[in-house]
Amino acid sequence: MSSSKVGARRPYAARVPAGVRREQLLDAALTIIVRDGYDAVTIDAIAKEAGVTRPVVYGVFDDLRDLLGSLLDRQQERALAQLAAALPPEPDLTDPDRLVADTARRMIETVRSNPLTWQPILLAPAGMPEQVRSRIEADRQNFLTQVTGLLEVGLVLRGGPDLDAEVMAHALLAILEHFGRILLTDPDRFDTERLVRTIQGVLGALR
Repeated sequence: MSSSKVGARRPYAARVPAGVRREQLLDAALTIIVRDGYDAVTIDAIAKEAGVTRPVVYGVFDDLRDLLGSLLDRQQERALAQLAAALPPEPDLTDPDRLVADTARRMIETVRSNPLTWQPILLAPAGMPEQVRSRIEADRQNFLTQVTGLLEVGLVLRGGPDLDAEVMAHALLAILEHFGRILLTDPDRFDTERLVRTIQGVLGALR
């Protein structure tokens, strides 16, 4: 035997850092949910999507419930951070119309830039668990409360019109959610400014 082969071993591939592997597996699960629905998510499907074996998945997560719980936590954190960023840091409460338009513009751009975050929220994949649905609704209510409060103060400072701020917040959110679905299903048809101009037109009609 050649001395050059004595003790030679096949090199091992570099191990992926645990944090990177965790994100890879969560991304794989999210891709399956968006594409095929929650019912299609299994350990085997996630491993195949990520290009790894089942033991690799179990090396990071205890089971499918653990993985999906971690995914829900991550996606909720991302969505809440993006919603918070959509609200102007120093809103001009004396100009509610501009506040709403600026918030709408930020939210539209957020959905356009982060489709994988918002598809499971706005398009409700098949088989959505009640735990996911209830978290989404709770976050929606929290955002509504924030917007209602801003509108209440803004309408008082501006001196009208005499509108129900809570109902107005619901109406605006319904419009934005529909716009979000449009952006996810037909992103090239509607640009951001076209959608914002529509909201401004609705607000103008209420003066």
